[in-house]
Amino acid sequence: MQTAFKTVGLVGKYDTRGIEGSLCALGRFLEQRGHGVLVAEQTAERLNIDDFQRRALHQLAEESDVVVVLGGDGTMLSIARTLAPHGVPLIGINHGRLGFLTDITIDAMHDAVGEILSGQYVAEERILLNGQIRREGEQVFEATAFNDVVLGKGGSGRLIDLEITINTEFVYSQRADGLVVTSPTGTTAYALSAGGPIVHPTLQAMALVPICPHTLSARPIVVDSESRIELHLTYADDARVHFDGQEHFDLHSGDHVWITRAKRPVTLLHPHSYSYYDTLRQKLHWGKKL
Repeated sequence: MQTAFKTVGLVGKYDTRGIEGSLCALGRFLEQRGHGVLVAEQTAERLNIDDFQRRALHQLAEESDVVVVLGGDGTMLSIARTLAPHGVPLIGINHGRLGFLTDITIDAMHDAVGEILSGQYVAEERILLNGQIRREGEQVFEATAFNDVVLGKGGSGRLIDLEITINTEFVYSQRADGLVVTSPTGTTAYALSAGGPIVHPTLQAMALVPICPHTLSARPIVVDSESRIELHLTYADDARVHFDGQEHFDLHSGDHVWITRAKRPVTLLHPHSYSYYDTLRQKLHWGKKL
């Protein structure tokens, strides 16, 4: 069949019960449609899948025209960060709980994926964040986040002291449990729980959301995504920076965390009927009677 998506890569969350059946069923469905199917090597090994060709994740991204991710939002966060440099678009099948990023249900996956691969889809380009930790003028750690970079207190439970600078201009100092620097995608994650705004995922912006600030006047702020945000940890008994809650680095007093927009975005493909506002209504239960 005529399609821009000739080869489809499949990645699954391998510690979820029943996902191997869903992945194999989707793979056979794709082969019947005439697509080539590649399965991520680690997924195939952990799920004992031998029905399709295997590829290492980076090789899978290079050889696939689109990658389908079966799992929850956590799986999508991890895969998106890894595959972003390759520019391959992603489709999310929800085999988890919330499903903001993996918006297609298992029951609807054949129809929805078939629709997308036939050219009927909504494409969303979403930014990622790059974080660098600098200690005494030297870079000691670097990572990427799809949702957020969170600087927070560690195991001691004591407040930390921060100074926030944007584009070399001092903004404010703060004593708090921490600070969430979030992409638009991440505004429905931890930042939302901390009282941050919901930002449409296609906007070129970043938000800074304080976590339990000691000063009640501290409020979230949204800035342009081209900004460079610098967090100076002026004092902390124990502090740590987290990237999407999946990578972390322990901080010392005096460390600086530089946060900028990552060079490459991620493209998510949704069925043509997809609506971000409908997703918000469903996931946040807007309008539901209590």
